[in-house]
Amino acid sequence: MGRNTRKRRTPLATKVIAGAAALAIGGGGLVWANFYASAHEKNGGQNATKSGQAQVATINCPDVGQKLTKVPRKARWGVARELARLDRQITEAYSRLAETRQAQAGDANYVDNAILGPLKDKRLATLDRIGINIKRAGGQERDLGRFARCQGVPAEQPGGGDGGQNGGGQNGGGQDGGGQDGGGQDGGGQNDGGQNDGGQGNEQPPADNGNGAAGPFAEDFIDINDVQPNSRDLQNGLAANGDTGSTGSFTTECGVNENNLFNSDNIIVAPGVDNGAHHTHDYVGNQSNTAFASDDDLNNAQTTCQNQGDKSTYYWPVLRLQDGTQEFDANDLGGGAEGNVGRILKAQQAEMKFVGNRTTDVVPMPKFIRIITGDAKAFTNGLANANTSFSCTGFEDRQVTDKYVICPEGSQVVRTSNFQSCWDGQNIDSANHRDHVAFVQPDGSCPQGFQAIPQLQVRLVYDVPAPTIENGQIKNPYAVDGFPEQLHKPITDHNDFINVMDEDLMNQVVQCINSGQDCE
Repeated sequence: MGRNTRKRRTPLATKVIAGAAALAIGGGGLVWANFYASAHEKNGGQNATKSGQAQVATINCPDVGQKLTKVPRKARWGVARELARLDRQITEAYSRLAETRQAQAGDANYVDNAILGPLKDKRLATLDRIGINIKRAGGQERDLGRFARCQGVPAEQPGGGDGGQNGGGQNGGGQDGGGQDGGGQDGGGQNDGGQNDGGQGNEQPPADNGNGAAGPFAEDFIDINDVQPNSRDLQNGLAANGDTGSTGSFTTECGVNENNLFNSDNIIVAPGVDNGAHHTHDYVGNQSNTAFASDDDLNNAQTTCQNQGDKSTYYWPVLRLQDGTQEFDANDLGGGAEGNVGRILKAQQAEMKFVGNRTTDVVPMPKFIRIITGDAKAFTNGLANANTSFSCTGFEDRQVTDKYVICPEGSQVVRTSNFQSCWDGQNIDSANHRDHVAFVQPDGSCPQGFQAIPQLQVRLVYDVPAPTIENGQIKNPYAVDGFPEQLHKPITDHNDFINVMDEDLMNQVVQCINSGQDCE
């Protein structure tokens, strides 16, 4: 497959995933090592995975990027670069963890002394620079050093998130992550991974689909016929519209990435940082999507949208079929070098639809507002921001968030994302990229202090060969790209949007929605 993106540099730790499930993640979380080969080595008569101190499978670090809820705008680029440095430090620590198994077996304190101790020292220096960036920009001084310490997690107990992406609640609340360092919901979860979901304690290792056994696993899939209609129980992602309030809609046609615009940047979360996403994105709409694009660049860009007044950027992690295909990014960061392998599947349909609110009229979105829905790190961060869902054509009353679906013959896979549709009335972004927007409440109204804006609903339809499960192993699975430690869990699916509509078009969108018209 062709591509329209700049050359990627080679990974810091080239192909460490050949013997491991993952490399690194953005800012913190778990770094997973694949120790199946040593899982049954004898160590004083003990199964190696049972030896606690000596057998550390993961490194659990606080997700610093999501704990920084108050970062002055002038400091955000500098902070993003330092968060990327934390990524590299975790990668290096993981490499040492994976390469020193024999030393660990002979010294119960090896991981603490040789890996976690030096990692803490490096993180302290980086966190200090983050604090300096914030203070120089007029921000409040914080004790970021409390986020320096990482923990080793035994092989038989993968999981242990770092407190949720927003520290609890719908939009986070609190300052710098709220609550205790590393507290909150167990990111592994009993139903979302861990021992029963391809974790390190399995007696039979899952098949290696070319990514070092980094998932997905058989437990990540469900036959659509086994999904109960209308059973999706996450509040996030509620459709804001209904039969009352502002009942119209506006659909924008922007294609399905016919231009092959792919990269592993994330202009929202990591501006100015190459490979800030650590996974490859599809892009439709705006054609100047790189981490280095300014608002002026976006405003002056070409667009694939039929209405040339819509230069918005719509992007999401690519869907891949793990069939052994060597894609253009097979050796690149964001691609195969970070466990994202196989054939990229383009959506056959990509519908971007804006709808209203059940209780009130909507107001125009501000230009350049950034909105992220879903959480690329939900496996380790917990479910506070989990969103998006999978279904099959002909079965779309059955939506599931924590499983990939197996569709019957003649049916296609559907990915759906309903964005936050309440705005604080002031900000186009926030330090954690969450707090300036919110989902509607169960009755369809916006939280106090927020006002309703058009809700973006993205529906992606794919032709996906149905995977099969044999002897507990998944054959030819598909999965969304993600941070490698997230094990390609479906719960980590997410979607991103920057509004770059001109004023006339945005006013047209609002008028259509508020008057009950369905416009294109």
